Amino acid sequence: METSFLPPSPERALEGWPDWSILIVDDEQGMLNFLVKTLAPRCHFVMSASSAEDGAQWLRGHHVDLVILDISLPGKSGVVWLKELREQGFTGEVILITAFADLDTAIEALRAGASDFILKPFRVPQILNAVKHCYERSRLRRENFVLRRAVTSTPGRGALVGSSAAMQQLRGSIARVAPVNSTVLLQGESGTGKELVARELHANSSRASGPFVPVNCAAVSPELIESELFGHAKGAFTGATRARDGLFHYAQGGTLFLDEIAELPLPIQATLLRAIEDLNIRPVGSEQLVPLNLRIVAATNRQLSHEVEAGRFRKDLYFRLQVVDLTLPPLREHKDDIAELVAHFIAQLAPSLGVEPLTLSEQEMDFLRQYDWPGNVRELRNLIERSLILGGLTVSALYPGQPRRPDTSASPTDLHTLEKMHILSVLDSVQGDKTRAAQLLGVSRRTLERRVAEWNSL
Repeated sequence: METSFLPPSPERALEGWPDWSILIVDDEQGMLNFLVKTLAPRCHFVMSASSAEDGAQWLRGHHVDLVILDISLPGKSGVVWLKELREQGFTGEVILITAFADLDTAIEALRAGASDFILKPFRVPQILNAVKHCYERSRLRRENFVLRRAVTSTPGRGALVGSSAAMQQLRGSIARVAPVNSTVLLQGESGTGKELVARELHANSSRASGPFVPVNCAAVSPELIESELFGHAKGAFTGATRARDGLFHYAQGGTLFLDEIAELPLPIQATLLRAIEDLNIRPVGSEQLVPLNLRIVAATNRQLSHEVEAGRFRKDLYFRLQVVDLTLPPLREHKDDIAELVAHFIAQLAPSLGVEPLTLSEQEMDFLRQYDWPGNVRELRNLIERSLILGGLTVSALYPGQPRRPDTSASPTDLHTLEKMHILSVLDSVQGDKTRAAQLLGVSRRTLERRVAEWNSL
């Protein structure tokens, strides 16, 4: 077996060539030499083997994106081995080549799982076009996956809104950080817009044309999170009837956003640390190392330094993520932006809801500026959405059961009382379900429980 390795090349990327690993299996040395000479200058890694058995041995320990496979091989034929590869869960692209073929052979090859089929002898442009076609198939699969996730992700994404000093400082930080490939840690309370900032970092980076893949680490069960992130081989665990690519795979060439990273179990934190440091991953139950080409942006609503002190988060992973640390301000610290945010949400939500835009009085705006906003910008957005549906911003919209409009002369104590009334009313409307109440308020359950505990301690 022979290998040809080239480090990632910006020139190849500009020409549209992927940093792919390719395995060529053919028993004709002249064909092997021709294909290696053609592909090695353009691709990341090229490996050649003269039999299916040798190729299988290589695949057991290495990641391969594309196999170029001759049908007529000594021992096991290319079509037979291809069927075995697919049954074993190989998800990469496969181009079958042969000097002797008819329509039945081509159909059999495609049914076995071939991505393309080429007759010998062929010219350089034919094989290059076939490789590019396979790359496009793979890219489109990733993009479709990312788009499906985007449809179900948090609504209301858009540009950062606000002209306050805090928002200007945040925009400046994004402008400085976005062009580099360093890992970024976003810290801030729930509802401050961490995913929005992550998307801004991606959109202003050199990876903007690649996928942005968000992962809510708190929403995936601890038993499945490793497979969800890194993928798994067929038979890796009960129920793994086929191989599956993980979210790291779908983020290749782009940005992986790990939201609520403090929720990761400690063993997965160790695996993530190795992935970041070694720039490769190993799918669950697989012996193959998959090289990584992506940027990681992580986010949490907790103080990770406190989680480290409490033994709930690895110190080494914390320092590895904290190459760049951005803290997002809570809404109560930049209330000057509320008027812009309200106008933005009304313009954004009214058309989608099919309702007339709202016009808020100065008195109502004053009330919004005095409110403490425990759920931050997310809570404000939820309030505007409810108000649009109800047809006006009234106290009954904020605090069910209260018929009067807000009194802007209220003292801070009165405002805290109104906040408490609001939260208790939402809790009452969902029969005390704290998880559902937190969702309606736009805060995490932990924040809601902390608020309730503060009241009980008074």
